This record gives sequence, structure tokens and C-alpha cells, in this order.
Amino acid sequence: MSQATSQTRSANEYLKMKVLSANPEELRLMLLEGAIKFGRQGREAMAVNKHEAAFLGISQCRNIVFELLTTIREDIDPELATNAKALYAFMYREIVDAGFERDVKKLDRVLELLEYERETWVMLMGQLSKERGIAPAPAERKGPFSLQG
Repeated sequence: MSQATSQTRSANEYLKMKVLSANPEELRLMLLEGAIKFGRQGREAMAVNKHEAAFLGISQCRNIVFELLTTIREDIDPELATNAKALYAFMYREIVDAGFERDVKKLDRVLELLEYERETWVMLMGQLSKERGIAPAPAERKGPFSLQG
């Protein structure tokens, strides 16, 4: 087994354990970070006409945004859920259009919204941690879904 294969396997195991041990708030943060990471990859590839890489990044970003859209619970605050669904539906449509039209600006708008959503989610997680009397997790993490790599 090559060193790269071993590292990939280790990263996959780490990711699996991270997902299995995460609470719902952490899972949503991982999804937001993944959407941003893949959206950036797709955007960078699109900017230099690497069509296959752009398609892969954009597709993964789109799939994550769809997951975020379809997992919003309406039972807690129906009005907030409706507004959040409308935002994610807008982002989903923009990602699809950006891919078909090869429009970097549309993808940039989505990335800006996702980054804002991530920042808001991190603040919410910090507030929930305070209310629960738990030490908040660091806002910037390093790992498979981190924004640093």
C-alpha cells in the first residue's frame, strides 16, 4: 500500500469517526464547510477552464446545499424554516445555473452566502454552548472539512 493510499484511508477513518461522533449542530457546520470547500474548488477550476474539476466541485457543492435544504425542520419555527428553505433553494438554483452557464459570478454569490451562513452558524453554536454550559468548540477547525485545506 502506498503512503498516499494509507493517508487517504486514515483521513477517511478520521472523517467517519468525526461524523459519527458529531452532534446535529456540528454536522450542519461540517456540511456548510464542505459546501464552501467544494464550491471554491469548482470556482477555481471553472476560472481556468478545467471543466471536469469544475463539474465535480460544483456538483458536490450543489449536493450538499440540497442536503441542507431538505433537512430543515419546520416543527420548531415554521416561518424561519420557510425563509431558510427559500434561501437554500435560491442557492441551489444559482449553483445549477452557474454550472450550466459557466458563470463564476453566480458561484461567487453562493459562496458569499454560504460563508455568511457558516459564520452565523458558528455564532449560534457558541451561544448554544454558553446556554448549555459547555466549552465552545473552536470556530476554525483543521480536518477534512476545514476551510484551510
